[in-house]
Amino acid sequence: MQCYNTYFILMEQKEAIIQTIVEGIQEKKGSNIVVADLDGIDGTICSNFVVCQGNSPTQVEAIADSIGDMMRQKHHEKPAHVVGLENAQWVAMDYGDVLVHVFLPDVRTYYDLEHLWEDAQLTQIPDTY
Repeated sequence: MQCYNTYFILMEQKEAIIQTIVEGIQEKKGSNIVVADLDGIDGTICSNFVVCQGNSPTQVEAIADSIGDMMRQKHHEKPAHVVGLENAQWVAMDYGDVLVHVFLPDVRTYYDLEHLWEDAQLTQIPDTY
């Protein structure tokens, strides 16, 4: 029974983290948000990707900053790694079981990350503006 309860607590924490990440994206008007559920797929490095885009390097950086700020405020979490801020075309943020990717539109199209894992369940989050 303890393992069962622990599993649901961890699932709730992961969902809360994903929701906070989405809020951070939406705060800076990030668009085309997709959450890829990789649970149950062999060979994955995490259980979820959150992918979005900004229209300029400045917006990509602002989105990444917003996510970082909200995660620190709400969950007292800092990413294990952040890469890509130097040119802000593709910023990746590592929150352990959840990886965040913030792209410029043409870079996102080129890498097509959310479709890299064919078996992933994709959830499109509506734009809020």
